[in-house]
Amino acid sequence: MEKRISSQKITPNLWFDNQAEEAVQFYTSVFKNSKIGRVSRYTKDGYEHHQKPEGSVMTIEFVLEGQEFVALNGGPLFTFNEAISFVINCETQEEIDHYWGRLTEGGDERAQVCGWLKDKFGVSWQVVPTALNEMILDPDPGKVSRVLQCMFSMKKLDIAPLKAAYEA
Repeated sequence: MEKRISSQKITPNLWFDNQAEEAVQFYTSVFKNSKIGRVSRYTKDGYEHHQKPEGSVMTIEFVLEGQEFVALNGGPLFTFNEAISFVINCETQEEIDHYWGRLTEGGDERAQVCGWLKDKFGVSWQVVPTALNEMILDPDPGKVSRVLQCMFSMKKLDIAPLKAAYEA
């Protein structure tokens, strides 16, 4: 029996209609440190419930940057919304540009605000410079206010103007 790809206690489970395999291939192409693990397939058992062809993908385990996920082809009953999102902490503008560029391909442009985006599968992501947390946690309310005003004017976050607002 193949071993699990990780031993973490809690694993996010992403429910797709029937795009789990496509989504996992896309996500593992976006993140350098990623891999695809075990794949389970539907059988004829329970067809009256799942309505999926025998042999089609049911679940796929995958890892992005050390975080284990499971993708499920569960049908159209449930869809993604912004109540759950994944934060990508970025050290450089180059990282922000990479993740923003890749994850917005085919995504919902209306959902792009303040570092948030929705990808082509409807999953919400926040692409955030790590420096932003330090800036908004500063005890000086003037600095925090300037940074937030600057951030609220952006779609994709840009470190240079955020730092300029912080240091003004």
